[in-house]
Amino acid sequence: MSEKTTLTIDQITNRLRSFDFPEVDVVVGIATGASVPAKMIAELLSVPLRYIHINFRDDENTPRYEKPQILKTDDFPPESEKILLVDDVSVSGKTLKCAIDYLPDKTIYTFVLKGKADYVLFPEIRTCVNWPWMRDDRPQSG
Repeated sequence: MSEKTTLTIDQITNRLRSFDFPEVDVVVGIATGASVPAKMIAELLSVPLRYIHINFRDDENTPRYEKPQILKTDDFPPESEKILLVDDVSVSGKTLKCAIDYLPDKTIYTFVLKGKADYVLFPEIRTCVNWPWMRDDRPQSG
């Protein structure tokens, strides 16, 4: 069994509160993995929150498509020029790229809790993570 890191909501909240975020007009979370952290960040920054529902992996964390698929999106405020695009984990960057391609002509900053992005909350974590908002019976993000 592979090693996993367990993070508490307090650890994540404390790190978010001390993080130096770019100035943005809206937070866009990639549902469902980033639903909770995107909401936390939007509230912290006092900006609107929207979601893009993208599917790439199945419940076993195995890619089910050749590339991520956009299932649905929220309406974005028309004045949204600077976007903080939030996901929980980015390994290949394919999901973030799918969302970025959907949002042309915007300034987009990518943010993940772990992995590869413009901004990474826990760059020191290299293992899979037990996120506090995930159900115990669901596979955890790698």
